[in-house]
Amino acid sequence: MRRIPVSVTARVALAIAAALSVNLQAQPLKAPPNFVIVLTDDQGYGDLGSYGHPTLRTPNLDRMAAEGQRWTSFYTAPVCTPSRAQLMTGRLAVRTGLAGGVLFPDSTGGLQPDEITVAEVLKARGYATAAVGKWHLGLLPEYMPMQQGFDSYFGIPYSNDMDQTSAGLPADERLRRYMDATIDDFNVPLMRDGRIVERPAQQTTLTKRYTDEGIAFIKAHRNRPFFLYLAHNLPHVPLFRSKEFEGKSQRGLYGDAVEEIDSNVGRLLSTLRELKLERNTIVLFMSDNGPWATYLEQGGSAGPLRGAKGSTWEGGVRVPAIFWWPGTIAPGVTTGIGSELDILQTFASLAGAPAPAGKVLDGHDLSQTLRGNAPSPRHTLFYYANSGEGVLSAVRHDSFKAHFVVPTAGSAPVAAPAVPGAVELYNLDQDPSEKFDLAARRPEVIAELRRLADDHQKTVVPVKNQIATRTQGRGSRP
Repeated sequence: MRRIPVSVTARVALAIAAALSVNLQAQPLKAPPNFVIVLTDDQGYGDLGSYGHPTLRTPNLDRMAAEGQRWTSFYTAPVCTPSRAQLMTGRLAVRTGLAGGVLFPDSTGGLQPDEITVAEVLKARGYATAAVGKWHLGLLPEYMPMQQGFDSYFGIPYSNDMDQTSAGLPADERLRRYMDATIDDFNVPLMRDGRIVERPAQQTTLTKRYTDEGIAFIKAHRNRPFFLYLAHNLPHVPLFRSKEFEGKSQRGLYGDAVEEIDSNVGRLLSTLRELKLERNTIVLFMSDNGPWATYLEQGGSAGPLRGAKGSTWEGGVRVPAIFWWPGTIAPGVTTGIGSELDILQTFASLAGAPAPAGKVLDGHDLSQTLRGNAPSPRHTLFYYANSGEGVLSAVRHDSFKAHFVVPTAGSAPVAAPAVPGAVELYNLDQDPSEKFDLAARRPEVIAELRRLADDHQKTVVPVKNQIATRTQGRGSRP
């Protein structure tokens, strides 16, 4: 065999390297985009200026909507824990054992270690990952963010109304403390990674501190791909705001809390612009479910939609959602159907990462819709009730939605169907308020939606109920 002199080999290698260098300079490789999710808690569909609220001032989110893509039919689960499980995994909460309720401080269940989160998908692609804010997917060490793909965590582990110091008091006094809360009424821990750093959490400061933490993470990782999950625990009752925002809103205490969130979203977006990262960062703003109507004016508004948190009426599960990515996402409004279930597959596609193998995924890749190249690929949505281990309550396909279980929770009392097996049917494009029942006129639509429901339920394998396992049975609300 003929030997090639080392000097020749070296020259060839240098020539190849030079050619590659010229080629790379001519066609630079584009870095995968950064991802930021800003999630609010119990913010209603109608609680932004860009979604029609007449008095709430949300200039930063309204600018984000004007510069980005605002979705009008974007969906979650009816309450906190299942919604967050779906967002993290791209799987219906019924598949992870986290449907039909929420986790409490004494819960022993959580998001199982064998589930694959969006953070794990992106981390395997080389992303730095951080979770900031409310977690609510399990308190035991094996369920916390740093065991679910996040490099760091700063926030409260469950809802801000838990660990009540008023638990033994009469119901009317507990309600009063919800509506006129002080820091000491809720002994919620603030955690950094796996340890408690403050208890009770100083809830008047958390919106700003969460944003400070998120901004510090972005600055520290500006030179590599990053994923920031920033989950505010407001405007979930009890409501708090800083001194700077006291009495600022025409909408009262609720409005103060929302307007403070809006201001801090503005700070986050300004940081991305200052660091010249905005054209390579996709930001999603959304709520985890509908408004908590139980708390009257301290709950939010579902706008024109019927119902509220806890129900599968549209007001319980249709939420504001804005995608922002200057230079890639063209300004506009998308009326197609989208869901938090779609986020994992969308982010994986945009990052060039494979979706989890060996798991039944319930999402769609929305990347072409975000780029303006195609309508939303989602045509069907399954609504699971906030009861038991998750009951399939309704199905939407394109314009039509059939309720197989008429919801009552989270809305004004609604009579159950008089005839067993009866359903209600609505055309959501023409009647988003679900006022006009078409069931008697469109039996063929009901039959098709029932077929979709039956086919879907065949794919659902029973798993251990993670919500039901508790040690002491403490509640979270009056």
